[in-house]
Amino acid sequence: MTKIPTFDHPIAISATDIDHMGHVNNTVYLQWVQDAVVQYWQQVSPPGVQDGILWVALQHQITYRMPLFLGDTVSALVTATGTRGSRASFTTVIKRGVDVAAEVQSSWCCVDATTRRPRRIADEVARIFLPPAPHQGETQAATGSR
Repeated sequence: MTKIPTFDHPIAISATDIDHMGHVNNTVYLQWVQDAVVQYWQQVSPPGVQDGILWVALQHQITYRMPLFLGDTVSALVTATGTRGSRASFTTVIKRGVDVAAEVQSSWCCVDATTRRPRRIADEVARIFLPPAPHQGETQAATGSR
């Protein structure tokens, strides 16, 4: 079975991220997810592909597990979970060490950089994030089912 790559995006917490309760404000997590997914795209895609595609966030669903504080060492682990048409989905896990601070499911739209219109995600672009799906025979052999 092919492992889906995960991108590790380090996060620096600044004093402006802290709210009146003394921990990172919930809205800051959205910026972190935006930064992490875009950085992931910039890291793994060839420049020629990057020039033709923009990504627009459509939806974020955040589950907060624990607060984060100034001085914490934090990273966002981004994993692509699928594509369909012009949409791509990602899971971003925000961690402090081994502890999960938040989990974010997000949906993004692939947009043509010239027309600014949604654009179907080409197979070669999807393969940048996701390995090809196994053939039916491979899946059955791996699971032992017939």
